[in-house]
Parts: sequence; structure tokens; C-alpha cells
Amino acid sequence: MQDFLEFRSISKGYPGVQALSNVSFSVRKGAVHGLMGENGAGKSTLIRVLSGDQSADTGEILIDGEQQHYRSVRDAFHAGVIVIHQELQLVPELTVAENLWLGRFPGKAGVIDRRQLTEVVSRKLSEIGIEVDPAVKVASLSIGERQMVEIAKAVMLDARVIALDEPTSSLSSRESEILFALIDRLRANGTVILYVSHRLDEIFRLCDSLTVLRDGKLAAHHPDISKVTRDQIISEMVGREIANIWGWRGRSLGEERLRVESISGAKLRHPLSFSVRRGEILGFFGLIGACRSEMARLVYGADARSGGTVSVDGTTIEADSPPHSIRSGIVLCPEDRKFDGIVQGRSIEENMTISSRRHFSPFGLINPGKEGALADKFIAKLRVRTPSRRQDIINLSGGNQQKVILGRWLSEEGVKVLMIDEPTRGIDVGAKSEIYEILYELAANGMAIVVISSELPEVMGIADRIMVMCEGRVAADIPRADFDERRILAAALPDVQNLNTLPHAQVR
Repeated sequence: MQDFLEFRSISKGYPGVQALSNVSFSVRKGAVHGLMGENGAGKSTLIRVLSGDQSADTGEILIDGEQQHYRSVRDAFHAGVIVIHQELQLVPELTVAENLWLGRFPGKAGVIDRRQLTEVVSRKLSEIGIEVDPAVKVASLSIGERQMVEIAKAVMLDARVIALDEPTSSLSSRESEILFALIDRLRANGTVILYVSHRLDEIFRLCDSLTVLRDGKLAAHHPDISKVTRDQIISEMVGREIANIWGWRGRSLGEERLRVESISGAKLRHPLSFSVRRGEILGFFGLIGACRSEMARLVYGADARSGGTVSVDGTTIEADSPPHSIRSGIVLCPEDRKFDGIVQGRSIEENMTISSRRHFSPFGLINPGKEGALADKFIAKLRVRTPSRRQDIINLSGGNQQKVILGRWLSEEGVKVLMIDEPTRGIDVGAKSEIYEILYELAANGMAIVVISSELPEVMGIADRIMVMCEGRVAADIPRADFDERRILAAALPDVQNLNTLPHAQVR
């Protein structure tokens, strides 16, 4: 089959960073082509060039043999290119139907035909198996549901080339299977799919071919993915062997550090209780809708509690707002880095030190020297890849943004409990290993850590104990010695009626 999408000698630089250097490869018509590499390898930059969001310094893109000359995203759109970014491009205050029709509303004389708008979207969503009410505002949807809406938008527009950037990062297993079926249908129709993911299982499940980038350069190109091994891909990505990505090791656990007693609030079906000891990593696992993130926000004080208590080192804390929690030693790295974590338009330095009191003078004024030194310390400690602490945080890869958020809390004095929601969402295998090492080091120093993850291999790989949530309640509390993938998944499924049949699990 002929090549349909071609990248020829694409180079792109930013101040202090050469993001892409002479990258060339091609993709056959109707192929699903994997694009892999560590965070900062150049994948996102290449996607931005493809979408018309950025212009390459040198090189060219050809689609079906025709050289493309993009001046904007609209030009790429008219050429049949649609990119579904990892950071979603939806308007929260518009409905699902309005987002899917945005820029081309049906109607006459400037009057929108809302009946047609809703009916067409309802029919299309039903056809592709996505169960989302087209009349609800996007702001009310979960991250996973928003991701499905983004994907539906690409399908509705009949694109010739669709680039998916970490599309399953917020999807449940069921939603992922719906996506995979869509991709198979698009492949059969001759659409080129550029599939960016760090999940090797998905790459081997979906892709016909694969390109690996490293440090902005072409590390490998595999026209036939069946002829390459997983270990080979990892080595090509990171330039080194990673024998065990999880790296878990046992450690001495101390006294109880965090106790959550019968907290209740929006979406929790039952009052929830748990505790975490000094040095312990407690994992929370569950499917989308299990309310893991909602639980963390209640503990942190980001959402109002209707009952229950939170105690740190035996002292009940007010914790009715994030500032109270931070002063008491509880911090949260949220699931959605873009909207709830980073401060866009601000530097790495500002994002990292925004909550720290260490860089203030005795008179309450910021001391620029202390602020810079503090940022430099944690940039080095966490190995944040950046040419300068003054770099805008939005220019960093997802993995490096996550490190900056971690650095923010590590620079805050008195942190006793770290809650981290989806710690490695959209992060490459090398950066994952580095973040896990940071968590182990913090635990070894006595911090209590709560890790919330929708990736079962991750939570099984790094946690000392797993609490399984299902539909707003705790379904099981399982120690590491009894970890079993089948039992954990069974506890997470709402249609499993008799959880007492799960051996070794303390079922609640």
C-alpha cells in the first residue's frame, strides 16, 4: 500500500531547545502508526507541526503526495488533518452537541437549528457506541467522558489523517475498547491514524508500524511492528535498559500518619474511612465513576464535606479548604494537570515556589534570590528537563510538568501526607521510573503517600496496599502479599455481587 502521510526532514527549535532535528518517516494509507518516545522527545512538537499549530523551521509534510503549506490550524483542518490532543480542546460551558458542531452550526439566517444539532449528534454518538448526553455541558463530564467527546468530534468530521495523543489516558477499559473498535473502523476506511501512546500493550494491539523519537531525533522507524520486541522499543526510547520500571522495595512503616474517618460528600455513596502509616504507599484503584478523585478532593478540602473527620498524626484538622490542609501537612497533586495543577502563562520557577514560604523575607516580601535558589534546587533534584527555570511551564512535557508540581509540594515545609492522582498520566516509561523513585524516597523519609491510579499494573507495581473503590464506596482493602489482578478487577466491577468470594481481601 502506498505512503499517504510523509514527514521530510522536519526541524523545529525554541529558545534554548532543539525540539526536532531532521525527522523523516512515512505512513501508509489506512495504517495505524505508533509514535513513541520519552517526554521531551519531540512527539508533541511534531503533532503541533502536523496540526498547523506550529510551523517547522525546515522540512515539509506531504499528504497523498501533495505538499502542505499550513499557516494555521484551519489550513490543516481543511487538508483533512485533525489532532486530538492529550490536553483536551473543548469549551466547558457549551454542551456536548455544541462542541461537536462548533464553527459549523446548522441553521439559517444566523439562527441555530438546535433540534437538528441535537438529533444528529445523538445519532452519531449512538452509532459509534459513546454513551454521553449531547444536551449536557462539557463542564459536568468526567475527564474520561470529555476524552470520548473529543474522539467523537474527529470521527464526525471524516478526517483523512487523525492524530491521537495519549487517547486512553483517562478512559476506562470499556471506553478504551470502544475507541479501539472506532480505530479499526477508520483503518478499514483508509484513514491514517497517528497514535501517540506510552502504553506498549496498546501499541502492539493497534499499530501496524512504529516510529520512535529520542531527544528530537529519529531513534528508530519500524514499517512492520510485528518484527520488533517490547524491550527493543524501550531501549530505543530511553537509550538504556530499564529492567524493572516499578522498582518497588519494602520499607519500615511507622505509626499511623493519616486517618480519614467516615467522610461523606457529593458522589460518595457511603461514608469512607481509611488510614495510612508513616512510610506507607497506599494505592486507590477503581474504574471511571468509582469516585477516587472525588475522595481525594474531599480529604484535601477542595470540595465540601458533609460529614466525617480527617486527622494527621493523631490531631483532627479543620481541612475545609486547601490552605487549611496545606498548613496541616496534606497536599494534593491533581488528576488534571492543565486545569487544576499548573499555572499557565507562568514560569517553572513561579509554579514550583508558589506555595512555599521559604523564599519570603521576614517582612512578607518575596526574596528573588531565595526563590531562584529554591527552584534550581528542586529542578536539579527532580531532573526537570528545561533550559531555564524561567521557561514557561506550558512548554514542558507532561512528565516534567508533573515533576514541577511535585517540586512545589517538596519545597513546602511540613508536608506529611502526599496525595497524587494519576501520577504518570501521559508520561513516558523513563519519566515514570523517575517519579516512582521520588515517591519511594519520600516514603522512606516517613511521608504517607496516597496514589490514585486507573492503571492497575501501576498501582500493583508501586503500592504497599490497595484500596479498591466501586461506585463511590470502598469495595476491598488488599495487602501487597495478596495482590492479584483478577481479584482486584472483580472488586472494582459494579456487577460483581458477592465480593466475599474474593479470598484474602478485607471486603467492606
